[in-house]
Amino acid sequence: MADSFGPMHVGDADGGVVGMGPEVGSTRKEPIRVLVVDDHALFRRGLEIVLAAEEDIQVVGEAGDGAEAVDKAADLLPDIVLMDVRMPKRGGIEACTSIKEVAPSAKIIMLTISDEEADLYDAIKAGATGYLLKEISTDEVATAIRAVADGQSQISPSMASKLLTEFKSMIQRTDERRLVPAPRLTDRELEVLKLVATGMNNRDIAKQLFISENTVKNHVRNILEKLQLHSRMEAVVYAMREKILEIR
Repeated sequence: MADSFGPMHVGDADGGVVGMGPEVGSTRKEPIRVLVVDDHALFRRGLEIVLAAEEDIQVVGEAGDGAEAVDKAADLLPDIVLMDVRMPKRGGIEACTSIKEVAPSAKIIMLTISDEEADLYDAIKAGATGYLLKEISTDEVATAIRAVADGQSQISPSMASKLLTEFKSMIQRTDERRLVPAPRLTDRELEVLKLVATGMNNRDIAKQLFISENTVKNHVRNILEKLQLHSRMEAVVYAMREKILEIR
């Protein structure tokens, strides 16, 4: 399992889930409350059994489609929503946007068989913090839940590779003129954004810039609010697009 999404590192040798921007030193005392959303009852039950073995994770509810997921999220206010992409009535990506409205603090992990780049991009745009393929091991599901609860973005290595390939193509298609970052960001915020996009955690950013971790957290929050982004993963996309961070 990769600990961090370092300078565009896409995965470890054994194919573990890639993490972006880990938070360190979590002091969580209460169990991580999880809502499981999938249209296959047997798969939902399997996840519940697996997660029941984890003392720090509690499945608080389940839903069989996106519409039910929104209702359950509003009622239960889970910490994590573990949700499939392709479901009847209302798909996971469409539901993702609505869940963020009714339960803003909930973090959404898409757990799916879909390895389509378009689904990955749409999920990130809709506010998902993780995108995992169902081929991952049961241990990795629990680890990913903990990581996302602690502030990381999680993505399966094969999808991370596709994401990086698209970034490279996007930069190559861009003309020679340099895109200017949004002027609403201060110089310090641009510094922080660049370090976030290279995969540094808040503690390392604080050391690099000689400021406190709380100050870094405030800068990250302000950056996401100003640029109307939902996650550190989207910050990476923004930094790539604006050429704040180059891929080599």
